[in-house]
Amino acid sequence: MTQYESGGPFGYGIDIGGTGMKAAPVDLRTGELVGARERIDTPQPATPEAMAEVARELVVRHAWNGPVGICMPTVVRHGFVHSAANIDKSWIGVDADALFTEAIGQNVSVMNDADAAGAAEMTWGAGAGRAGVVITLTFGTGIGSGMFVDGVLVPNTELGHLELDGHDAETRAAASIRDRDDLSWSEWAERVDHYLKHVVMLFSPELIILGGGASKKPDKWVPKLDPGCELAVATLANSAGIAGAAQLSPTAT
Repeated sequence: MTQYESGGPFGYGIDIGGTGMKAAPVDLRTGELVGARERIDTPQPATPEAMAEVARELVVRHAWNGPVGICMPTVVRHGFVHSAANIDKSWIGVDADALFTEAIGQNVSVMNDADAAGAAEMTWGAGAGRAGVVITLTFGTGIGSGMFVDGVLVPNTELGHLELDGHDAETRAAASIRDRDDLSWSEWAERVDHYLKHVVMLFSPELIILGGGASKKPDKWVPKLDPGCELAVATLANSAGIAGAAQLSPTAT
């Protein structure tokens, strides 16, 4: 008997990125992974059929039997993909829920990856119990966003693509830009602060949660920020996408 075959409730989440697809069963009481975090490289090209096969393999590795939640770097509405950042353009217009359900043989629900990470933070992390407008921002290759109003997700906000000073904001303030432009932490933090002030002006959030790869070294840049609202560092780190996606797939096994 595996660890997640008693007690519960549990869910199963798959977090799809441009370079890797990661998955694990999750204890939905705590957000903790209760099985090994399996990872398989995202196939290249990252076509729907190739990625569906990898998702099936991940589920097989965990011997998971039940609904599955998947998050992807795409706008997702009613299960259909409407953008294709870091995956093949052939995804646009695909019914991802149906595709993965057929490939895996279990009911599958799909959501945006930043929305999933934000949902995990709101349930078990830095945003738990917070009312009002809370925005999660993930700083990595780009800037992902999740917006919540009294704990309810406003999906597919894509705030990394806000236009700021004539630029797509993430092309100036994503974590990857620090290396691209050879910026010091202070120089990059100045750009992030400028971006955050714009977000605060537009949405007046109670709290902004800072996540993504850059959140592993918060002391380097977070103390330099002063955008005019409360800030918190994300707490679930690399498991946030998996845990958030797993909330789509509750099952008591």
